[in-house]
Amino acid sequence: MAHLLQKIDLGNILINLDRVAYEIKTVGLYDLVLQDVQKDAGKNRVNEDEIKETMSKTPQILEDYMQTNVEYNLSNIHLKDIPIDNLKDEHKQKAQQINANFKKLKTLEKYTLDFEQSATLVIIFSIEFFVLFSVQYFIILLNLKAWQWWIYGLFASTVLFAWLYARKQSKVYDKNNAIFQETYIQTLKLLKELEEDGIIKKEDLMISESDEHI
Repeated sequence: MAHLLQKIDLGNILINLDRVAYEIKTVGLYDLVLQDVQKDAGKNRVNEDEIKETMSKTPQILEDYMQTNVEYNLSNIHLKDIPIDNLKDEHKQKAQQINANFKKLKTLEKYTLDFEQSATLVIIFSIEFFVLFSVQYFIILLNLKAWQWWIYGLFASTVLFAWLYARKQSKVYDKNNAIFQETYIQTLKLLKELEEDGIIKKEDLMISESDEHI
């Protein structure tokens, strides 16, 4: 996520900063982010304007908010699809591409996490822990010491397989993250072109609140 924010102006992203500030202040999911804001601001109570000001000075705050969303399968795409019924020709094609990009970006968001922090790696480690527990069970509880080296050999093979699989998945993350960033920047460009032509207003597309928070 950090690589993307380094490439674009924080005032020109697919996220509603007013909504971000409101959620950081009121939604418990972002308590750690709020604590960082309070620390940065030097006081315990901050309003939404102060949160936005802090984000502008410290982009890490927004990055942490966005990463939290990805970890909990919440989208950082805060724009709704562009209505295309009354559009024609080039404008309609651009709007259709933007809408398709929104869907694509939401699908690829999970790949913006570093692979080391991903659920995929957690699952791999969990499986390996279960396999190790099973190895100990078979050797000790079932009195299979005579077979222990064969069993440990089997465990070693699963470790190798897990390492190879993790390496492969890491490359998948890198590839899809690159596609996400390229698509994100393309979408911003198309939105800007439609705004300059007077076809849309970006603020009219902003989704002001989420119905996914508990």
